[in-house]
Amino acid sequence: MSFNYNKLWEILKARNMYREDLRLETGMSSATLAKLGKNKIVSMDVLGRICEALGCDVGDIVSYVEDR
Repeated sequence: MSFNYNKLWEILKARNMYREDLRLETGMSSATLAKLGKNKIVSMDVLGRICEALGCDVGDIVSYVEDR
């Protein structure tokens, strides 16, 4: 099971935001931001804070990718 956060990075790019801006706005750690960058699993709490900060839904920032 894996997840992909490319949609999140596209939203940040469209809004002229840096990853560090998102980190500061959500209060997430740099380790959690690194996990997102590596498409690792993060908590629903983190995803919820990102959605709140960006005014979007979870499906707008993450995709499920079936392992083959």
